[in-house]
Amino acid sequence: MSTKRELLRDPQRGKIAGVCAGLSDYFNMELWLVRIIFVSAVLLTGGPLFVVAYIAAWFILDKKDSSTQFKDHSSKHDDPLEVKFKVWQKGEPPRRALQDLKDRLNRVDIRLQDMERYVTSTEFTVSREINKL
Repeated sequence: MSTKRELLRDPQRGKIAGVCAGLSDYFNMELWLVRIIFVSAVLLTGGPLFVVAYIAAWFILDKKDSSTQFKDHSSKHDDPLEVKFKVWQKGEPPRRALQDLKDRLNRVDIRLQDMERYVTSTEFTVSREINKL
């Protein structure tokens, strides 16, 4: 199932207007790489052309919704991990992703131990007997 991607500015992550951040999201590339490509294009080729294109994109592209940004940052631990396989891709390096998975499983294990401890305690038995009355 493919999701429709939109090219949007992301001023929250951007330095000037969020155009490079929006391109980074759209092409699934690291933000630093998009910035380096843009600066290289300005310096090595027709500088005014790319500056005008950047300013035009600033005015033409819509902003990314703040509710979408909030959802992206708040549900970081609920979403599946995006592991990058190439340096230029957006996502987490495999070692970092493995560490995040270990941390998640440790938190789940601790919660499971707490539930087992409660179910096997006398407090649970007494509470269950009181509820039966």
